[in-house]
Amino acid sequence: MTELVEFARMNGLGNKILVVDMRGRTDKVTPAAAIALNADPATQFDQIMAIHDPKAEGTDAWIDILNSDGSKAQACGNGTRCVVQALSSETGRKTFTFQTVAGILNAVEHDDGTISVDMGKPVFEWDRIPLAEEFFDTSRIELQIGPIDAPILHSPSVMSMGNPHAVFWVDRDPMSFDLERFGPLLENHPMFPEKANITLAQVTSKSSLRTRTWERGAGLTLACGSAACAAAVSAARTGRTSRMVTIDVASSPVRQPLVIEWRADDHVVMTGPAEWEWSGKVDPQSGEFSRDDEAAANTPQRDEPEARVN
Repeated sequence: MTELVEFARMNGLGNKILVVDMRGRTDKVTPAAAIALNADPATQFDQIMAIHDPKAEGTDAWIDILNSDGSKAQACGNGTRCVVQALSSETGRKTFTFQTVAGILNAVEHDDGTISVDMGKPVFEWDRIPLAEEFFDTSRIELQIGPIDAPILHSPSVMSMGNPHAVFWVDRDPMSFDLERFGPLLENHPMFPEKANITLAQVTSKSSLRTRTWERGAGLTLACGSAACAAAVSAARTGRTSRMVTIDVASSPVRQPLVIEWRADDHVVMTGPAEWEWSGKVDPQSGEFSRDDEAAANTPQRDEPEARVN
């Protein structure tokens, strides 16, 4: 067995995250380990955030991100907040700079416990999202599901937040749609050569949205931070909302909104919570793991000596 590493089961607004400490090592969490961990109900997850030693000067860590099917993800906003909370608890620091496949992410933990992550700039060019066909205007593309004369979903706004997103606008609660059935079809649609995250977004005011997401490589998820960013940017881009919105993630058990600001400098900043659940040790090659609380529970307790009465 490979030498075990520390990991934590956390969640970002219900998004199930495993934060794995790979610092000081040259190997990576394998796809096989990810698949094995996801198969166990105790460690089932949406993303693994593997913390590696920094590669670039001025950064605190390289973050390798895996989906539950073992595939690579370029970005995960909810997971990044979990990494910040874990490292802040360890070091006492409040600000961090991470490098990912999608680029550099800056993050800060606030006094109230919420965490802001600069998710970078959105990408709208069709060939950089990427799409299989050329579209001059990606704020609304020709794609629908359902009958031609009465489609269930149609004309999504598409973009990249480091990973591809398609946002379908709906006029009722996103929870009322059978996204579990439509999600796989749309994620794997030929329009998306690298697949896509599929989000249903309902505009509830000029400054608020309600969303639900089928996440690429993870499936129906309780929350997806980069999808919330994509929905917020797409809503502002199409004139549906202002550039700062609160997002009610409909599927999340955590009844706390995300706050998304698409700033004037084009950067998208997401603010929301992160929560630690439990910690343990894991083999990054096989996915075999143990929980720290189980180890403590299985350690024989020494009886305390009885008090003597003199």
